[in-house]
Amino acid sequence: MRYLIDTNVLLRSIQFGHPMQPQSQTALEHLLQDADQVCLASQNLIEFWNVCTRPLDKNGLGMSVQETYAELIRLEGIFSILPDTPYIYPQWKQLVEEHEVKGVNVHDAKLVAVMLVNGISHILTFNTEDFRRFSHITVVNPSEITTEYS
Repeated sequence: MRYLIDTNVLLRSIQFGHPMQPQSQTALEHLLQDADQVCLASQNLIEFWNVCTRPLDKNGLGMSVQETYAELIRLEGIFSILPDTPYIYPQWKQLVEEHEVKGVNVHDAKLVAVMLVNGISHILTFNTEDFRRFSHITVVNPSEITTEYS
């Protein structure tokens, strides 16, 4: 199986002390060992940068640009980064119309478009409800991965 990792899982995996950190880290470790391919989209890395560099009082992690850049390079060394292609926008456009996607959920639809264009079947996310409308993919919560290996 090929997996796309949602940004929320990446963020939790580096937030030591957060209750979801161990589950995120363990799920990622298992997938990296057993999945055919574990991927990120450029959008994941852009969202990651946004949250990491945002101040703590604005619901961010308050990391410096240098710390965030180092973390970005580390992630690029671990995960396959899917290319942005001209096929993603038309796929996204079809998804948002077909599923009547509104507001902030357009970003989730973009990740699904990236998945479909690249033949990715599964997404690992804590926000499972945000992706359930897309029957084209399999939505997996990190708890399902950690339970499978218990």
